Amino acid sequence: MTDFKDRVKGVLISTALGDALGAPVEKLSYQEIKEKYGYVKSLKTNWYKEDLGFDVNKGRKRGNGIVTDDTLMTLALCNVYNTEKRHLDAYDLANEFVKEIAFRKRYIPEFGREDMIIERLFYPEKHIFLRHTLANCDPREGGYGNMINCGAAMYIAPVGIVNAGNPKAAYDEAILFAMGHQTSYGLEAAGVLAACVARAFMPSVNVDDIVATAIDLAKDGTKEAIKAVTDVARKMKGKEHSLDEVVAAFHEAILPYSPMGDDVSRKLDKVGVPSNHYTPSRLGSIEELPIALGFILYNDGAYYHSIYDGINSGRDTDSIGVMIGVILGAMYGASIINETDIELLEASNHLEFNKITDEFTRNAEDIIHKDLEKAETIKQIFY
Repeated sequence: MTDFKDRVKGVLISTALGDALGAPVEKLSYQEIKEKYGYVKSLKTNWYKEDLGFDVNKGRKRGNGIVTDDTLMTLALCNVYNTEKRHLDAYDLANEFVKEIAFRKRYIPEFGREDMIIERLFYPEKHIFLRHTLANCDPREGGYGNMINCGAAMYIAPVGIVNAGNPKAAYDEAILFAMGHQTSYGLEAAGVLAACVARAFMPSVNVDDIVATAIDLAKDGTKEAIKAVTDVARKMKGKEHSLDEVVAAFHEAILPYSPMGDDVSRKLDKVGVPSNHYTPSRLGSIEELPIALGFILYNDGAYYHSIYDGINSGRDTDSIGVMIGVILGAMYGASIINETDIELLEASNHLEFNKITDEFTRNAEDIIHKDLEKAETIKQIFY
């Protein structure tokens, strides 16, 4: 299973890579990134807030390979699988996942210290603790009332790994697990991304296969948004287009499904103003997943180029980088990643990818082998 292990490692490192590349420019628009940075393609990128007077010694810090909650929660989910050693559902999110994010200290690189992951989380992810530990809700109803965002999708890749080669099973398990956190199109995105990761593990897979899997399994607005952005990507692919043109075309395609555009910050003047942003809708979609698939398709699966274009396109740059990274990391394995990037990610975040990969791979293989044994038993009995 050497190839499987290398692909698992590729997913885990690519999570951190896409996250750390996008983190310093998160929430800036495409034009703002272009004006300030030109084109970001280095982990050693200064956080734009430092130039605005933000004192990194008294708060969070980014740049130089530092990851955010996307990576921390992905590794927390790996730890849940390492503990339970089986497939998961919302009850596991309500129990073991809550323990991982709210009761067990981890090194938080943005803080430069050990702390509970929950201290770093955005409010929609803190919702997990509120609903399950404080409100003691039915675990399957944990996502009710939450802001609809990409929070569940950003850490769901391990579900794709334990269902490698079986996209529908990955989709189903991601939905069952993440419904304790998200609902509506935020939940749907988690299912679809997990399916894409599972599909990316299959032999001789290509980008068109992954996009087809996403469209086949996605529902409602998520399906239509993915179709809209990837249709544009397919038309523009292989032709002379500037990144300005590609980003503008992708953003125009996603607008009917995610209408906030560049207006992604929460400010005083938004308080009390009616909006359908981040609310449940069968017609809506998060924009990160369709945009990620668009850049993967447009760049024909080129690993670094796809991630760079994604994190330079603006808005939720770290999560876009993560989603591109986990799909292509599963396709190519860790060998596609520059060793200098891996070394910096490990040093900046106090991570040991070999150790993390070894433990999670063993447990993922065991889960997959048990599935295969069950299938063989059924085959012998009935067929």
